[in-house]
Amino acid sequence: MNTSALVHLPEQGPPELLYLLFHGVGASAVHMVPLARRLAQEYPQAAVLCLDAPEAYDAVIGDTTARQWFSIRRVDELNRPGRVEAALPAFIATIRALQARFGMPWERTALAGFSQGAVMALEAVQAEPLLAGRVLAFSGRHARAPTHVPTDTTVHLFHGIADTVIPAAAAIDSAQTLVALGGDVTADVLPGIAHELHPALMDKAIEQLRSFVPKKVWRQAMSEAPVLPRAASSTELG
Repeated sequence: MNTSALVHLPEQGPPELLYLLFHGVGASAVHMVPLARRLAQEYPQAAVLCLDAPEAYDAVIGDTTARQWFSIRRVDELNRPGRVEAALPAFIATIRALQARFGMPWERTALAGFSQGAVMALEAVQAEPLLAGRVLAFSGRHARAPTHVPTDTTVHLFHGIADTVIPAAAAIDSAQTLVALGGDVTADVLPGIAHELHPALMDKAIEQLRSFVPKKVWRQAMSEAPVLPRAASSTELG
């Protein structure tokens, strides 16, 4: 895969976080720049990269800028999972290569995708253990219903109710399934927003990044908290 539209590197010192952004079908890395700028503004010590999909968009002839992670020609519920599965090895290898390039552990890596890019990010953490600490999925969906949760990965879902390309029900179904499986999940579904990387959805993403505390952090905090001795009450002593 080609890496393009590098938006931000820390002015001084090595990056402390790595954000990798994945565009939708028929688009390119430049379409993720608005989100990348927001992330760079909020996290100046982060490396924020927008990535181009490896394939030319096969629904339009002659447009060399439009890309795709997998083909959507005659795509349906039955063949979509196979197409995603075929694209995942190269997708995951690119993430691992960039983590190595920046010396960034998986816990400090976040994957952010829109539409088809969100599909790839969601399915990548399902397929590859310990790939990223967070996933920000905008107007996306799982290719197939999850049967397990990604270990210690927080999944944030953002969707518009007016989305007719990937209906918001897909995000709600994903959230409900992951919660039932014991996952770390948030879901924000906003009215008046169609299939777009809307500023309101980006605002919600920043809010969740700033405020949501993953279960892993709580477990670590509780395990490190000292156990304070106390006197037992007469009720407890029976």
